[in-house]
Amino acid sequence: MIASLSGAAFAAGFGHLPEAASTTAKYVDGPFWFIYALCAITFVGIVVAMGWLVAAYKQRGPDDRTSPMAGSHLIELVWSVLPTIGLFAMFWFGFKGFIALNVVPPDAMEIRATGQKWYWTFDYPDDGITVSAAPELAKMAAEKGETVGLVVPINQPVKLIGSSVDVLHSMSIPAFRVKKDVMPNRYTVLWFEATKEGVYDFFCTEYCGTDHSRMVTKVIVKSQADYAEWVASQANKAPATGPEVFAKYGCTACHSVDGAAGVGPTMKGLAAKGTEQTTKGPVTVDDNYLRKSIVDPMADVVQGFAPAMPTFAGRISDQELDAVIDYIKTLK
Repeated sequence: MIASLSGAAFAAGFGHLPEAASTTAKYVDGPFWFIYALCAITFVGIVVAMGWLVAAYKQRGPDDRTSPMAGSHLIELVWSVLPTIGLFAMFWFGFKGFIALNVVPPDAMEIRATGQKWYWTFDYPDDGITVSAAPELAKMAAEKGETVGLVVPINQPVKLIGSSVDVLHSMSIPAFRVKKDVMPNRYTVLWFEATKEGVYDFFCTEYCGTDHSRMVTKVIVKSQADYAEWVASQANKAPATGPEVFAKYGCTACHSVDGAAGVGPTMKGLAAKGTEQTTKGPVTVDDNYLRKSIVDPMADVVQGFAPAMPTFAGRISDQELDAVIDYIKTLK
């Protein structure tokens, strides 16, 4: 009965749940529809009983009195036992789902998901691949008819290891019925196994600042053959250019390239300024300053701006550093 209640047609007809596309979805949909049905039956029963009581005991004359009433142990037993059975059933289905959603299969492939204001980065340690879902990169990809996001193979358990470099974020994939908060300085884990090829939404569902609503990316589920082809294409990918690196690490979220005000100072004309006023005094703007501002941003905070930039030490390669520094120097 639970399986039938969680059918895609039933869910789509009532419009409550998105398409189910993972093996874990049944552990959420089944209890949801069971509780929904239980609440609906209880609500209808109460309303019918109230209506009957109103009609049966309506005063029809000035001398009408209700008939004598005595307590009923049977009725008291029924309204105590039936809800208790329902509660135990809800607990049982919920506990089974909790275990299933939290015990990761031993053959799951590992992917690291890192949240940052306001985008996700996905690292594939076994393949040496890093995918940034920064908004600017997604826009560039969309112009080419491509989609940027978390790429996974169908019918393969995936263990997503989440963390954050700044504030609280949350990984949520509604079609897979999984959600887990990610925090700085620790790891959290969720897993799923996609059962349908396609493109699905990947949200941040914890408010994380100004552009929280833009922290949306995609999960791209491919066939095993297409996934292997994608892995090979990433290995042969050409080095990223300066603008691509700038977009990859979400620099555009805080730093404009056209002089517009932002959370951080604009990059336009920075290299040509010669010096920059910081909270520690004036510093010379050269390659060393630009590099230090990226890997150790708290060392020299620009005057008038909050010390909000996270460090990219250990996350950005030397080749990428050189590319983004050269790009900043062209923004005159």
